Amino acid sequence: MIEAVAALCVSGALLAFLASGLGPVPPLGQALDPGTGVWTSAEDAAGVRSETLRLPGLRGPVTVSFSPAGVPTVAAGSDDDLFEALGYTHARFRLTQMDLQRRLGSGRLAELVGPAGVESDKFQLQLGLLRTAEAQWAATPHDSESAVALLAYARGVNAWIGQARAAHRRPALFSLTGVHPADWTPVDSLVVQGVLTENTSFTTGPLALSILQRSLGERRTREWFPVLPPNPQRPYDPGPYEKAVSKPAAAGRAPAVRDDGATAATAATADRTALAWIAAQAGGSAGSQRNSNAWAVNGPLAAGGRAMLAGDPHLPHTLPSYWFQAALRSPGYSVTGFTLPGMPAVLIGRNEHISWTVTNAQTQSTFYYREVTDPHRPGEYYWRGAWRRMERLTYAIPVRGGAPVRLTVDLTVHGPVMTQLGQTMSVYWTGATGSPSLTAILSVARARDFDGFTAALRDWHSPAQNFVYADDAGNIGAVAAGHFPIVASGDPWLPLPGTGAADVTGMVPYEAAPRVYNPPDHMVVSANDRPVGAGYPYYLGPSTGFDPGYRTRRIRDYLGSRRAMTKDDFTALQHDVTDGLAIRIVPRLLDALRDDRLTPAEREARAQLAAWQGAMDPDSGAAAVWWTFWNAYLTAVFQPWWTAGKVPVHLDPGRLAISASQTTLSGSLESWTLRDQDNAAFTPPRGRARTAREVMRAAFHRAIADLSARLGPSPRSWAWGRVHSVSFPSLTGAPGLGYGPLPAGGDPQTVNAAGGDMSSVFGPSMRMVVNWVGESRSDDATAYPGGQSENPGSPWYRNLLAEWLSGRYRPLPVPGAGSSPVTWTLSAGREDG
Repeated sequence: MIEAVAALCVSGALLAFLASGLGPVPPLGQALDPGTGVWTSAEDAAGVRSETLRLPGLRGPVTVSFSPAGVPTVAAGSDDDLFEALGYTHARFRLTQMDLQRRLGSGRLAELVGPAGVESDKFQLQLGLLRTAEAQWAATPHDSESAVALLAYARGVNAWIGQARAAHRRPALFSLTGVHPADWTPVDSLVVQGVLTENTSFTTGPLALSILQRSLGERRTREWFPVLPPNPQRPYDPGPYEKAVSKPAAAGRAPAVRDDGATAATAATADRTALAWIAAQAGGSAGSQRNSNAWAVNGPLAAGGRAMLAGDPHLPHTLPSYWFQAALRSPGYSVTGFTLPGMPAVLIGRNEHISWTVTNAQTQSTFYYREVTDPHRPGEYYWRGAWRRMERLTYAIPVRGGAPVRLTVDLTVHGPVMTQLGQTMSVYWTGATGSPSLTAILSVARARDFDGFTAALRDWHSPAQNFVYADDAGNIGAVAAGHFPIVASGDPWLPLPGTGAADVTGMVPYEAAPRVYNPPDHMVVSANDRPVGAGYPYYLGPSTGFDPGYRTRRIRDYLGSRRAMTKDDFTALQHDVTDGLAIRIVPRLLDALRDDRLTPAEREARAQLAAWQGAMDPDSGAAAVWWTFWNAYLTAVFQPWWTAGKVPVHLDPGRLAISASQTTLSGSLESWTLRDQDNAAFTPPRGRARTAREVMRAAFHRAIADLSARLGPSPRSWAWGRVHSVSFPSLTGAPGLGYGPLPAGGDPQTVNAAGGDMSSVFGPSMRMVVNWVGESRSDDATAYPGGQSENPGSPWYRNLLAEWLSGRYRPLPVPGAGSSPVTWTLSAGREDG
């Protein structure tokens, strides 16, 4: 999801707070050192042991059996007891992670880290994850399946918190700061769900595009950042499509008063202020990393003629991981896969009949509105023919070591006001409408076929995800589940007028959402490209920030060239580092260099490219040449326009800077290089005419000069892994608790993705393959970076990282099967050590 699922558990700023100390927070890096810090005194540093434990609220005995790698199998006689035991297990291993997530989403980070967390708290309270969670819980019948699960889960978390308090076993972070975790509530779980949703769907895209349009001009911006992908793609739903039906609401005519959006100056000020504010609090570029892979095959493509599924959501790397692997068994559930600490569910995995994984769906979930206000009517805005009073909320933000900070949040019908500088701008975000996602995923875990699977996902609203499916009967499919907003009018990829004329009037009907079942080519592939073709009758949003189709094309080519594939074929594809963009562009570069005068180093680099097959292997010199060239090529083409237009890159480098991470910009340049080498973009403002061939030659010379300066004069000594690395930073930010940097292969375009800059901290967060090979059994494989415990003193902190880096897999645990050398026996009776 996930990008699925879950993006950064806490903001990047939090890592710095904990590592260096700010305000009243002591520097924790040294105290958290795994060899000399407080972790050495933690009881579980010696490893988990068999125990008999008392959990108030249990109806019967529960066993939690651990594999040698630390993966638990929870077996309970009732569903309530299952979720209570899962909550207890999550808390035992991930309480710090869980508390940091709920603090981040609830606007209570400053209570832990002091004044340095105030701005983050202001932003989160403004956006409203806590409001949404509270409203959703209030609207949830407390006898419903999801409510029962949330209440039982909270009992389990609180059982551990109570035991830890009594035994003085609080996690090190809380002992050092003196701020201890409060009891867990169902609202906290819904806040954790909201953090996941925010990190995978909240975006600043319309603000960034508005600023680019103002800097570069409307025509260039629409051409260089088109709504539809600039290159052909292979949608998993090829149509035919159900025709759109929408009923725009009446908007009314705006009054004869000053419209804050009437002048370019006020609009520009609002855009810049809102973008800078949101980007600074949302980790640098909200929603800009949206990667994951998922595919399934059946029939002749699968050995045995049944079905296979693969998934690997791409998320920021952390120790511990976002995920917590577990197998769950009770009267209502028999499911294994990956859970998110803080939530009582398996989000990605399989049951006895079906398997599923997710990728982020290409849609727009965030819309910005320029509200009409009047200085003579303070606190009001004009909407649908009448003046309305803004709803005003006040908060007191607790600050560790200081006085509470008061915050006022204004709300319009569209959502919270994000800025009143220049003009009043509010934001509509689907994540703020609430989503019964837990209800949906619990139903998915019990589904037995595709009909049950799709029926369950009707209740999934946000974040919008592509759910890819395979089952024990040999069927495969995919469905885009979630809210896809319908906007009455206007250009929703830019800020919209707030008068009512451009409001969200509804959602794409679930029956018309992208979907496929048992396609004739026997494969389903979803890798963040567009799931539908250009003829789809609904607006899904711009392709900016999503994959231009490189990974999907590579996956489809691989699957289409094989028959009777096994699990090993799928795991090999998950580690594939072939750059499909390079395969298409390098021949054009070599042709452009054919008559060019080259230095000896340039001739050697050209020879390496000529012999290269596009694999971004860490020991490949050609890979280093390619990547350095492509970035130099992007800069050579676009930087003159950015400079002339004075693009304010500093406001949000993730969305405004020129880089290979700007996937739509890369896609446009690819399209011109292959089909339009005389495009006007190659000629700089007020400069002499240039073609793609000339710019490629200049970029190649620049790339070789840069690599020579960094790696030495001989290309034979160059290697991609010398300039490109991967790291797994600690959740706390303490350097001694992370892992890396290590030389790494891959790039953002490869199936085995490595996102970010030359120091990658973004990529596959886990890997899973499910191979349905018989009537009642499957041949599964999974890999998982890090370990189950957040305690660096635990043997389960990063015990799985070496396997991950070497490409080895383990089987998914089977719920209720096998024996274990370590077992917790949970009951409502007396606790024994």
